[in-house]
Amino acid sequence: MELRVLRYFLGVAREGSITGAAQALHVTQPTLSRQLKDLEDELGQQLFIRGSHSVSLTPEGMLLRKRAGEIMEMVYKTEAEFNSMGDAVCGDVYIGGGETDAMRQIARIIGELHDDYPEIRFHIYSGNAEDVTERLDKGMLDFGILIQPVNIAKYDYLNLPAKDVWGVVMRRDSPLAEKKSITREDLAGLPLICSRQPLQQTSGYNEVLNWLGDGFDQDNIVATYNLIYNAALLVEEGVGYAISLDKLVNVTGRHNLCFRPFEPRLESGLNIVWKKYQVFSAAAELFLEKLREKFAETGE
Repeated sequence: MELRVLRYFLGVAREGSITGAAQALHVTQPTLSRQLKDLEDELGQQLFIRGSHSVSLTPEGMLLRKRAGEIMEMVYKTEAEFNSMGDAVCGDVYIGGGETDAMRQIARIIGELHDDYPEIRFHIYSGNAEDVTERLDKGMLDFGILIQPVNIAKYDYLNLPAKDVWGVVMRRDSPLAEKKSITREDLAGLPLICSRQPLQQTSGYNEVLNWLGDGFDQDNIVATYNLIYNAALLVEEGVGYAISLDKLVNVTGRHNLCFRPFEPRLESGLNIVWKKYQVFSAAAELFLEKLREKFAETGE
């Protein structure tokens, strides 16, 4: 399986048309068609459903698109690392993490490094713990920011000196907005908007479910979200109450929204992790040195 053919495959998957992909890839249509047929023969699977003017992916094709994308991302990352080798510190640092205000601490370090090493580029990937650790394990990320509790035994890590506080984002005209904190009883029967992550009990992120208690009815969940910005729009439109970490929604800029913490209080610590025995690029190694300088005293 050649990288060139994977590029061709991804081009067709992106364009949804062999003709359009051939133009974008600067190859002839017969050549592209033949390469795709050879790829299907090599894998022993049909990858495309061919129509008169377009193509779509089979389930096997969708799997290959995911894997091919990961392979090509690693190729580009490797090429960039080798191109950055030399006397000057330059290159790329890849960081993944969930939505958390702790990213501000990472942003400050990035800003300091950028002032001294302007040729270093930082790439931020947003996702839940499962997404981040999968990409970390495959070498697509250098570092991951994880919200506790999560199993970090197989990683090296630093504790971030921050705690995220769980609570509820609501409209200011809600009766609950008059309270300073929100109890389990306050949420009984209310329409809730929840992050998908803490609802996945197998992921270890079940703190919210534990806080809500055995009597919690998941039928009250009217929507789930991956990005809190979109959840805030649902709250503004009166769809429900969003269970979220504090400081993620700019409630000061959204005058019709407010955040109230849980009572009893529910907090989550954070770690920045990386693969054990990881061989870093010069840029990533410099970033790690800065992390240790800032956070090592919090424990490793």
